[in-house]
Parts: sequence; structure tokens; C-alpha cells
Amino acid sequence: MAYWAIIGIPVLAAALCAGTLVLLLPWLKSYALAHPVDRSSHREPTPQGGGLGVTLSTFMVAWIAAGLTGTPPAALALLAALTAAAALLMLVGLLDDMRGLAPAPRLLAQCLAVGLIVATLPLDMRLLSALPLWVERACVVVVGVWFINLVNFMDGIDWMTVAEVVPITAAVALLNLAGAAPVLAALVALALLGATLGFAPFNRPVARLFLGDVGSLPIGLVLGWLLLLLAASGQFVAALLLPLYYLADATITLALRMYRREAVWQAHRSHFYQRAVACGLTVPGVVARVFGTNVALAALAAVSILANSTVTSLLCLLGGAALVGYLLTRFVKGGP
Repeated sequence: MAYWAIIGIPVLAAALCAGTLVLLLPWLKSYALAHPVDRSSHREPTPQGGGLGVTLSTFMVAWIAAGLTGTPPAALALLAALTAAAALLMLVGLLDDMRGLAPAPRLLAQCLAVGLIVATLPLDMRLLSALPLWVERACVVVVGVWFINLVNFMDGIDWMTVAEVVPITAAVALLNLAGAAPVLAALVALALLGATLGFAPFNRPVARLFLGDVGSLPIGLVLGWLLLLLAASGQFVAALLLPLYYLADATITLALRMYRREAVWQAHRSHFYQRAVACGLTVPGVVARVFGTNVALAALAAVSILANSTVTSLLCLLGGAALVGYLLTRFVKGGP
């Protein structure tokens, strides 16, 4: 990947996203206003739908970058499938932000989006070659749909998604320089990184604009796609480490809610990061801890790749799990 792309792509995406949101904000205030309820973290009616600018900017810049860098047709086919799938989720998310949708059509759209991506993957792109191809691809669909939902679930306080997206996308771009991630993944990661940074000032606590489902759903899809390409390149441990905090918080919370026989599809405030706020930590304080943990996880992912050792990779994975476990424990107790 050309070095100009490392700076040019995120700068262009950030500028395009910020400009788009300035133009969209009056319309979003009229048609996509989120009113606070008992489970809300905000106290004033706030427009949602900032993800519209993030998603549009990400894919516009990604396609420009793919054209300028001479991306081969096979990679362009993967990008086309991702674009179509993200467009579907963006439409569903926009409708949900404006009118509200039942869980069933949302889940169906997510299955279709992930299924489209999986159907266009090369047959030689394998994660677990010991499994039959159809079993592996079915597992990818299930995991992909869950990943989209957990990103949506975790977008519950200001800057939380920014604190997740920035370290993951920056790590994927840097891993490309080390030859550990495909060029296409790096281009899309840089575009999403820039677009997220362009959105960040609008979502700075106390936010004047929320991401909304129009952003969290396609962003979850793109992040899952990036991690899939990373894992398919032989970096399975790194692909697991990068989103480990999100995976742990959302999965453990869902399991506990199922154990308590709660309606898991309903909004709530029982995620670990939400409980930390309820225990007295400030939103910036919670987000800073999540961001720092994600940076540390990215560093462990890089070590697991550069060391090229099974033992080192396992140690990095154990270290990441311990780090995330410590953060979750501190969030429950509300401590530093």
C-alpha cells in the first residue's frame, strides 16, 4: 500500500464525513430525534443518524482509493459485495432510527447482508479447513450476525463506538504494512478510521449527534469483514484480540440476561460499561478506559503476529483476556 494512502485516505474520509453531517444535521433534528426514556444515557432529545455520514463517506473514499491503487478485479468483487450488504443495513437502520422496526425484519436483513458477503467469498478462503466448507460458512454467517448486533448493543454512550473503531481500523492498516493484512482491508480500514474521526466531534460528550442504527449496523458489518479477512490471512489470534472487549462485554451481558429470562431483544442498561456509569464513573472516564484497553489489545495482536510463535500467540490471547476481565471487574465495582 502506498504511503500517501495512510494519510490521504483518512483525511479525505474525515473531511467528507464532517461536511456531510453539517448538511444533514438540520434534517436529522426534524426526522430522527431520539427522545430520552428510562433506559437512555442522555437527558435531552438528540438527533440520531450520524452513521449516515460515516457509512457514505467510508464507502465513497474506499472506492476512490481502490481505483487509485489499482485494486484487482477479485478484490473489487469483495468490496462490491460489502458495499451492497452495508447499503442494505444502512437502509434498515435508517428506517429503524426514523420509525422503529420490529426485531424480525432487522434480523432478516442482517442475515441477508452477511449471507451476501459469505456467498461471494473465494472458495479457497478458509478459516477452519478441518470443517466442511458449508459448515464453516454457516458458522461465519452466525458469527457475523452476532458481531453486527454486539456493535449495535455497545453503542450506548457517547464516543463508545469511536473508542472501538479507531484502534481496530488503525491496527488493521498498520498490520498491512507488516504484510499481515490484505491491501483491500487496509484501504477500507483507513476510510472507516477517517470517517469515524470526522464523526467524533459531533458525538463528543455530551453528544449533539448520535450514530444511530444507520451507522452501528453497517459499521459492525465492516468491522466483522475486516476481521474476517485478517483471520483468513492466517492471523486468527489477532482477529480475536482486536475486538475482545466488545466480544466479552456483549456476550457475557447477553448470557446473563438469558439466564435471568429477560427479553434480550429489548433495550437495557446492563452492559458493563453502562453499569460503570451507573456506579459513578463519568462517560469520558469509561470511554478512556475502553480506548486504552483496545490499544493494548491491538499491541498484543501485533506481538502475536510479529513473534510468529504459537506459544507467544496463546500468551498474548491469555494476556488480552486477563486485561479485559480486569476492566469488566473494575466497571462493575465502579473503581479506577
